Amino acid sequence: MTTDQETTHQPEAMSFRAEVQQVLNILAHSLYTDREIFLRELISNASDALNRLQFEMLTNQDVRDADAELAIWVEVDKDARTITVRDTGTGLTRQEMIDHLGTIAQSSARAFVQQAKAQNASSSEIIGQFGVGFYSVFMVADKITVVSRSFQPDAEAAVWESTGGDSFTVDVAEREARGTSITLHLKEDAAEFANDWKLEQIIKRHSDFVSFPVYMGDRQVNQQKALWRRAPREVEAEQYKSLYQQMTMDYDEPLLKLHLSTDAPIDLHAILFVPAKRERGIIERRIEGKIKLYSRKVLIQEDAKELLPNYFRFVEGVVDSEDLPLNVSREGVQSDVGANIASPVQQRIKKTLTGRMHRELNDLAEKDPEKFAAFWKEFGVFIKEGVATDYEGRADLLKLLRFHSTTSGEALITLADYKGRVIEGQTEIYYVMGGSVEAARTSPHLDPFTARGIEVLLFGDLMDGFMLSGLREFEGMKLRNVDESDIELPGEADAPEGGLSDESFAALAAGFTAALGEQVKEIRASKVLRDSPARLVSDEDGPGREMQRIQQMLGRESEPLPRVLELNPAHPLIASLARRAAADAADPIVAAVAEQLYDNALLLEGLHQNPALMVPRLQKLMEAAAKVAEDAE
Repeated sequence: MTTDQETTHQPEAMSFRAEVQQVLNILAHSLYTDREIFLRELISNASDALNRLQFEMLTNQDVRDADAELAIWVEVDKDARTITVRDTGTGLTRQEMIDHLGTIAQSSARAFVQQAKAQNASSSEIIGQFGVGFYSVFMVADKITVVSRSFQPDAEAAVWESTGGDSFTVDVAEREARGTSITLHLKEDAAEFANDWKLEQIIKRHSDFVSFPVYMGDRQVNQQKALWRRAPREVEAEQYKSLYQQMTMDYDEPLLKLHLSTDAPIDLHAILFVPAKRERGIIERRIEGKIKLYSRKVLIQEDAKELLPNYFRFVEGVVDSEDLPLNVSREGVQSDVGANIASPVQQRIKKTLTGRMHRELNDLAEKDPEKFAAFWKEFGVFIKEGVATDYEGRADLLKLLRFHSTTSGEALITLADYKGRVIEGQTEIYYVMGGSVEAARTSPHLDPFTARGIEVLLFGDLMDGFMLSGLREFEGMKLRNVDESDIELPGEADAPEGGLSDESFAALAAGFTAALGEQVKEIRASKVLRDSPARLVSDEDGPGREMQRIQQMLGRESEPLPRVLELNPAHPLIASLARRAAADAADPIVAAVAEQLYDNALLLEGLHQNPALMVPRLQKLMEAAAKVAEDAE
């Protein structure tokens, strides 16, 4: 380690080349939202200096300390309350200090990028862009000392110092080694940063993947190698797993990974993961992923939600692009002026990543159905959301949809599978809504479909109702809820045997009407029920139940809309009730059963607001049944 020491003669005082006092106040107090950014900026500047030296040495070996390690050191003196960041980069001459440190937004990095482009050389590792990052140090320090010696063999060392006022001093210094040391004299309210563990934490968060080693003492604290900046063929499976675990603290293998690294038409490097479970990690137990946004391997945004559509919010990953138009503080991406709109670059990145995610998931579904079934179990609800909200991506999302049906058993089918096995004359895709898939399987609405051998899709969660707002037809076939009263079905079915006389049914209907009141619009005899005693149907004037399900999904309680109650005249329960009603029009058992049949129908469809209210009635009916059995003995 080198000792930097100023000479004893009077340093030269100079004024900043701008309204610097005001500018520095903005930089220190308004521009940056996170004080720890200062260390990211200093390390980025050091990394740029090291990159410029590498570029110089491609054609010039006559540099000071040609064999010195290219690295960055961060040192803390807790007692003195100082932090020093030093590097072995190009260093600065006295005049360069005046030019680059004495002028706000005068970026040597920018000049280097222009030079590299002129020589058709890569400048992708250069981090700095605006030349203001250095002044972020005034958020935490009340005095800054910069000691530097240029790589040029005959250049003298120089020292630059400022307290953030309207001037700075510059002088010659004693320093043998090439490079720059920046010492921050911390403010009292920034003493928390004079801790090794604090600085290491900041380095890991923001500068873990800069191209050069960052040392604290003798220990390198950054990873240095960014997997996403490498070609996929160069990355081992274990390295992907390690990156995923580091990002999520989830020690299960991710279900799927996507690695994209391209320079054209846009610079984009990304690794995205689909977790094995919705809830991941041993600490956070979160169900939403995070997309870390980097620019030139420096963290810009901890969670860039705008880079994927909301229905892919379960995805974990990292995205890096040097084409991003960063704001001046480099804490975010510059949006369109005057509007909260993503930049064109962000929009292109989003379109690229979304398209690749669609393709990867469809490939998984085709090549590994078992693995895709595991994905669907965990994340199918998000795909349904996408069908409702993303018109542009709907065609790709429809291919991913999977459903249970009345004929598929435990297997999942696609809409294309369903279409491929419709019966002769069938022009619609039928579905039934239930409180769960199991409840949907027992729906009374299925009676006429089962009798005709028509397959019906089973919808069993609240998101299905929302999904249907964006799924009205598939390849020319309309989706139809089987609860509608005016459905005309293809095929033939035997007519139900037995039944009630019109007079008996009218008496029973009167008893049901008295019991249910305005909960139903009408009570009528069913022409389609076979094995079930009753069902609730939506007539042609009703808005349907999908909207009610959406209201429930949003947590808004809503009373069931009055619908038509159909009774099966051939069912033994209905026939028995008709006899009781004929014997006693005010029979309380008839009223209790009427209410229970109505609640049963709501319960099967997942629309009952409070099933616990059924308990007293069920107890009453059980007591009546027990008494009948006792009397029969």
